[in-house]
Amino acid sequence: MVFSSLRRYFSMRHQSSKVQALYEHCKTILSPSGSPPPSSQALQKLSSILDTIQPADVGLKEEIADDDRGHGFFGANALSRLARWAQPITYVDIHECDSFTMCIFCFPTSSVIPLHDHPGMTVFSKLLYGSLHVKAYDWVEPPCIIESKEPGYAQVRLAKLAVDKVLNAPCDTSVLYPKHGGNLHCFTAVTPCAMLDILTPPYREEEGRRCTYYHDYPYSAFSVANAPICDGEEEEYAWLTELESPSDLYMRQGVYAGPAIQL
Repeated sequence: MVFSSLRRYFSMRHQSSKVQALYEHCKTILSPSGSPPPSSQALQKLSSILDTIQPADVGLKEEIADDDRGHGFFGANALSRLARWAQPITYVDIHECDSFTMCIFCFPTSSVIPLHDHPGMTVFSKLLYGSLHVKAYDWVEPPCIIESKEPGYAQVRLAKLAVDKVLNAPCDTSVLYPKHGGNLHCFTAVTPCAMLDILTPPYREEEGRRCTYYHDYPYSAFSVANAPICDGEEEEYAWLTELESPSDLYMRQGVYAGPAIQL
C-alpha cells in the first residue's frame, strides 16, 4: 500500500510538472495586449512544451471510436448507444487570466465547431488524441469586399484557404497567428478527439476580441472585377459572411480533472 501510494504521488508530480511548466512559460512570455510579441524562441519553446503533453497529463482518458461517448474524462455511464452519439462537445477551462486562456475541447465523432475567428489573437492547439479535420482561412489583404446577393447578409469578404487537412494524434502543435496560419477555422471530429488550446490574448469583447462566426461560399458564388487571384486558383479562395452565433453548436462545461496549477 505504501509503495502504491508513493508511485501515485510521483506519477502526479510528473503530470503536474508538464502542466505547471506550460503555465509558467505562458505566464512569463505572454501579455494582456499581445504586445510586444514574444520572441520566436519563446514561442517555439511553448510549442515544444505542448508537444510533450499527453491526455493523462491533463486528466483525460482517451476515447475510442467503437465506444464514442465524447465525454473524455467523464468515463462510462448508462447512456444508450443513440444517446451517446448525441453528446455535446465538452469545454474544460484549465486557467484563464488577462494574458491567456488554457482550455480543452473534447469532441464526439462528427461534432463540429463552426467557422469562427480569433481577432488579434495567437492560438496554440495540441491534438491530444483522435483525428480532427481542420479547415482554415486567412483574410485576403487589402480587404476585398462585395455586397452579398443572399437576403439578410450585407456583404461578403474574400479569404484564402490556409489549411484543409485531417490531424491525427500524435502530431505537432498547430499555431495560428492574427494575420496568418488560418485565423478563421472550423473543426470536425473524424473520431473521438480532444484538443488542448492556448489562446493569447484571450477573447475580450470590450477590447475588440469577440468571436464571430462565418459561412463560407465558393469563390464562384460571387464575381468581382480585379480580384487578386489567378486563373486556376479559384478553389484556394472563398467568400465569407458573418453569422449570428450558431444555434446548433452543442457545447457544455466540463470540470478539469488534471493536476492543479500552482499560481
